[in-house]
Amino acid sequence: MNISRLESPLRLNGHQNPWPASAIEDAIFAPAECSQPCVPPRTTLALADRAARERIYFLRHEIFATELGQHSTNDAHRLTDSLDEFNLYLTATISDELAGFISITPPTRNARAKRNPAYSIDKYISRDQLPFPIDERTFEIRLLSVLKPWRGSAVAALLMYGALRWVEAHGGSRIVAIGREAILDFYEKAGLNRTAISFQSGAVRYELLHATPAKLRRQAEALQIPARLERDTTWNLPFPFAKPAACFHGGAFFGAIGEKFDHLERSQEIINADVLDAWFPPAPAVIEALEKWGSWIVRSSPPPDSAGLIATIAAARHLPDDAILPGAGSSDLIFLALRAWFDSSARVLILDPTYGEYAHVLEKVIRCRVDRFTLKRSQGYRIDSTELGRMLQKNYDLVVLVNPNSPTGQHLRRNELEALLAKAPSTTRFWIDETYVDYVAPDQSIERYAAETENVVVCKSMSKVYALSGVRAAYLCANPAQLEFLRSITPPWAVSLPAQISAVRALESPDYYRQRYAETAALRMQLKTGLEAIGVEVIPAVANFLLFHLPNSSPSANELIQRCAGRGLFLRDASTMGAQLGPHAVRIAVKDEQTNERMLTLLRQML
Repeated sequence: MNISRLESPLRLNGHQNPWPASAIEDAIFAPAECSQPCVPPRTTLALADRAARERIYFLRHEIFATELGQHSTNDAHRLTDSLDEFNLYLTATISDELAGFISITPPTRNARAKRNPAYSIDKYISRDQLPFPIDERTFEIRLLSVLKPWRGSAVAALLMYGALRWVEAHGGSRIVAIGREAILDFYEKAGLNRTAISFQSGAVRYELLHATPAKLRRQAEALQIPARLERDTTWNLPFPFAKPAACFHGGAFFGAIGEKFDHLERSQEIINADVLDAWFPPAPAVIEALEKWGSWIVRSSPPPDSAGLIATIAAARHLPDDAILPGAGSSDLIFLALRAWFDSSARVLILDPTYGEYAHVLEKVIRCRVDRFTLKRSQGYRIDSTELGRMLQKNYDLVVLVNPNSPTGQHLRRNELEALLAKAPSTTRFWIDETYVDYVAPDQSIERYAAETENVVVCKSMSKVYALSGVRAAYLCANPAQLEFLRSITPPWAVSLPAQISAVRALESPDYYRQRYAETAALRMQLKTGLEAIGVEVIPAVANFLLFHLPNSSPSANELIQRCAGRGLFLRDASTMGAQLGPHAVRIAVKDEQTNERMLTLLRQML
């Protein structure tokens, strides 16, 4: 990538660069505890503007013509080429002074580029000589340069990482580059593949290099480079410093139905026990409204502020209207609230194991400092409120409690939880996820407690307990002061009309749902007994699912789940939901009696 400039001797202002190749490796690949590889404080990574590009052209002449002898010098003391008509530069600046730069050549060949090489490598190597494909997603990285005062910091690593993120964010499939032969070991350690295709350019000999962004990402993570750079970097690129990670929720059964819903009839054949949708239908009043008025509902705009839904929730839960904020499912509210309230400096405590979306949002999206309160298998994954109370004295910014917890199915009773909250520091905000609490008892929610306090928020999904997963409805309950800002950034029509109507009719049908919750408890006990008869360890639970551990001599959870999926039964590999669960943990949803028996039959056959 002409990244050889990083390690080649420079004579800027008449001084030779004392930084040899070994120092580069020390700076970029040093152990994580070493202070040397951190970028200097207040280092800003940004896209070069016109003024910065002119400065870069001058420096290119000083480096590549005067010092390296790769190009001839010229009277203008300015070096540019045809690729500069459509490439881009990333710059690292410190105290408004340029510390380094790197060039990225995108794959697009615009009209101005058609008469010129699309990449720098095309000047030296014909396409038919390349041992890898060039396609519309291939990017070239070149001209990595660091100015003398900053050779020895990790400015070079930051520029390389910025280029990687640019390619990742723009869907790149491959990165090509050239590197000086003297330090090819350095490039290999960074993750680039050698090709043994070399050439001479002026006084410098180069070798062709390439890699996929995925490989470079794995290498960067293995060397902990992103973690060591982020703290001291001001990131001014139009995408996040960290590559966003997808949050897995289950739902693999849609692969059997079809992602475009071409075979909805298969929903009657497969068993979607990898998600925790209710086994029962919504209340008759919900079905009646959707069937009778469906055509009008799907073409009509909903009330923009969900006022009717708020009033219905308030009446059903004996809460003031202004203590309620509705959203399009609990995930919508989790992403809305936690990103609005916290940044990467926040200290957070979550359960382990627990619902994976919280770790995803807090660690991979907001990038908080997250501690885990370990739930032990030997104790049935129960929450020890005394031990948790001691942990809370560390004055966390946020504590997330899923109650009942998923995937463990354990519940901390309301009086015990409220006593715990009353003793906790008032500066700690508590997020209590009560998605499954209605399966326990109608008096176990702490919504009214939350509405009267300054630091407790209850998140209530209406998906699982009201059989409304498909329409997406949920709400937050808290003191109005906590919801005021969130209300200002909630868009109009946040909850769809089908969801608003369904949620209102469901809340107006408490007797129907109480009966279904009682039936769920009986079905859960039947399923537990059947699983234990197979020879697995079942964790007692209170909601519409069970966690069980396969014997160590059995297939792993992942192996079992793959086998079951081939027979139309979809289960959740719970081993990914917590560090303590191990490779044999499986979560299964409670279904109706006939479906429970089908699941047990298949599991007996598989085990």
